Amino acid sequence: MSSPLLPLGIPDDGSFRSRLASALRTLAARGILMGGSSWKYPGWLGQIYTESRYLTRGKLSRKKFEAECLGEYAEVFPAVGADFSFYTFPPPEQWAKLFHAAPGLCFGLKAPEMVTVKRWPSHARYGSRGGTDNEQFLDAGLITNAFLEPLAPYLSQVGVVMLEFGTFAKSDFAEPRAFIEDLDHFLSALPPAFRYAVEIRNPDYLVDDYFACLKANRVAHVFNAWSRMPTLREQMAHEAAYTTDFVVSRALLRKGRQYEQAVKRFEPYEHVQDPNPEARQALAALGRRAELEKRIAYIFVNNRLEGNSPETMMAVADLLLAE
Repeated sequence: MSSPLLPLGIPDDGSFRSRLASALRTLAARGILMGGSSWKYPGWLGQIYTESRYLTRGKLSRKKFEAECLGEYAEVFPAVGADFSFYTFPPPEQWAKLFHAAPGLCFGLKAPEMVTVKRWPSHARYGSRGGTDNEQFLDAGLITNAFLEPLAPYLSQVGVVMLEFGTFAKSDFAEPRAFIEDLDHFLSALPPAFRYAVEIRNPDYLVDDYFACLKANRVAHVFNAWSRMPTLREQMAHEAAYTTDFVVSRALLRKGRQYEQAVKRFEPYEHVQDPNPEARQALAALGRRAELEKRIAYIFVNNRLEGNSPETMMAVADLLLAE
């Protein structure tokens, strides 16, 4: 396995950006890697990003910004969550461009939904597939050949591959055990070179058999802050949930808040609008426990948790560095 990568760091000029970079670099050296759920946010201009880097004819170029801002992101953060791979199997040239743009950055990559969706949602995005069964669900051969093998040249930058499963209906699996059995068969067939983590959205699946399945396959549970899941603290209270030598968290939403509500309230994500002390304390506790138990911690924070993930991460870092 590769070791955690450290951010390049930037000169300390007393700005929020330099203070955050310094704090996150210190924590990364302790095995606690934090980053955003993505990086292409114009709302971070002036906070994380330098507008003058992305000007064309004196005006901000959205195209230039989106094409080049990952390099500047990597000056501040040691890790990043990448959601784009959930929707497609990126071709080799896309992987090459991504990793070469930020050679010191550690990625938490979502596995494509092609292998994690059991029944396609009835949504316009899925067209005629909506409402039909997905024949590639938990297809280990497909994810290995179309996703993992193209990633192999960049293994040193892949911190974790995250398998996100949406909420299953009773018609999908009558009981948690049925899913766990299928999951075990799938995980046992994956190439062992990568780190894997599983994110579930069914609260009743957080049972001993689920955690035992993950432990047997050296896979982590994703401690996820999601509208219909138990809080991070509640998930962390399961002693069986610490299944391997690393932990993963995705702090996405305040419990009870829907994704669309968060987008409408917080865009363009310029600053924290709804502080969540409970989530901050939980993320710090997870990092603290990981360090104590000599596990690597991958902590990904979404803008939609509080309104601005860099400020959320600064607050979590302050909690960890105050000890």
